[in-house]
Amino acid sequence: MNDCIPIHVECHSGYKADEYPKYFCWNEKKHKILKISERWYQIDCNSEIPAGEYYKVFTSCREQYVLIHCIEMDEWYLIDVHD
Repeated sequence: MNDCIPIHVECHSGYKADEYPKYFCWNEKKHKILKISERWYQIDCNSEIPAGEYYKVFTSCREQYVLIHCIEMDEWYLIDVHD
């Protein structure tokens, strides 16, 4: 299982606050999100995987990541999918 890495995320706020991520900061670098290719909600069925909104994103550096927004705690995490 991949580790969840805490990150800071800047979101677009439209019809609701934090509607979707626009940028995230990781490894002292700001990553611009160009595309959200998938978005889903996952419940806490396994203690290793937090419940929340999941986003599969592509950045301006042509990298792919999965971001998790744990709504209950209002915290963001990154899963690096390069493994």
